[in-house]
Amino acid sequence: MKTERISESRINELRKEWEAEEKIAHIHGWDFSHIHGRYDEEEDLPWDYKKIIDEYLLPDMKLMDYDTGGGEFLLSLGHPYKNTAATEGFAPNVELCKETLLPLGIDFKECADPSNIPFADNSFDIFINRHGSFDPVEASRLLKDGGLFITQQVGSRNDRDLVKMVLPNTPQPFPELELSIQTKKFEEASFEIIRAEEAFKPIKFFDIGAFVWFARIIEWEFPGFSVDACFDNLLKMQEAIDKDGFIEGTIHRYLIVARKK
Repeated sequence: MKTERISESRINELRKEWEAEEKIAHIHGWDFSHIHGRYDEEEDLPWDYKKIIDEYLLPDMKLMDYDTGGGEFLLSLGHPYKNTAATEGFAPNVELCKETLLPLGIDFKECADPSNIPFADNSFDIFINRHGSFDPVEASRLLKDGGLFITQQVGSRNDRDLVKMVLPNTPQPFPELELSIQTKKFEEASFEIIRAEEAFKPIKFFDIGAFVWFARIIEWEFPGFSVDACFDNLLKMQEAIDKDGFIEGTIHRYLIVARKK
């Protein structure tokens, strides 16, 4: 079915709306509330990351959260603060963590290198990482014998169909982020794989302004994206929304639970 062309007056209105979204695109911690209700994703993964952690985490265990963002997810676990540590490397989030985590007694340290984390050997019973960088060898160093590494990750094929809509021929930014490749790396670092799963699920945007904000935030997936550079392709996406009510892409997630031997 052929879509109707967008009028010149509406094109000018859309450009202003999208440029406004582009201008305010920033993030506090890992807070996507600005576009809540304007997009859907990650609502039906076949696992519940928090529940998996809760299955293993006991109050007396030492817990590390690497790349904690603003500490929002970590705090949702309700683990005793005295047994909790965290790191973050993104400067605005580092300041946020200093303001929110340190006063609680959580052992927070700034770190942007997953291969050089400033804690002693055998410090932790559980090491968690949600959508952050990781190094299985360094995780092994930090974990006690029998300790667990639990991670939910964004896979290399995440949002690729959306990227192609606005930035055709953009290479995958992290092609090694595949479940098969990463489980092998954990095994080589003396881990036993307890659980390994992968999922591909839809992500839907109900207005292009929300997509513009998203693409500017996730800049490593959409390198060089701007309203000006991608305007014609954004108009094509708008025509699809006018016809179907949304545009749809695909998220790629994988889960690894590994025990240090």
